[in-house]
Amino acid sequence: MKVTRNIIIGLLIFIGLITIPFWYNLYKPVKQPEISLDTPEIQALEVKQCIEETDYMRAKHMELLADWKVEVVREENRIYIAKDGREFLMCVEQTCLYCHSNKSEFCDACHKYAGVEPNCWSCHNEKQ
Repeated sequence: MKVTRNIIIGLLIFIGLITIPFWYNLYKPVKQPEISLDTPEIQALEVKQCIEETDYMRAKHMELLADWKVEVVREENRIYIAKDGREFLMCVEQTCLYCHSNKSEFCDACHKYAGVEPNCWSCHNEKQ
């Protein structure tokens, strides 16, 4: 009986120690990044509109870029036709990063907040 009691006490101490990070961070709010769209390239545009709607780009840009990779590399298709019929070159540097030239404040801020590390830069060069 004493062995069972010691095992239970040991398990409770173990669970308590393992869950310390959870309890420590339980009520700490995480501040969402403030995204700046104030780049010279965007300000120079007459129509300030991304290739798709803002809500779509926030939720699905990673799927869009993955589809672009397949289309460009495997299908040799380099033209993306948006839902509204506009055409864009499927190129991160010339399409996305042309307007969003503030990568550290735009892309990196959200990716850090979400805890993801995109693999874009294994093929594409970052702007200096």
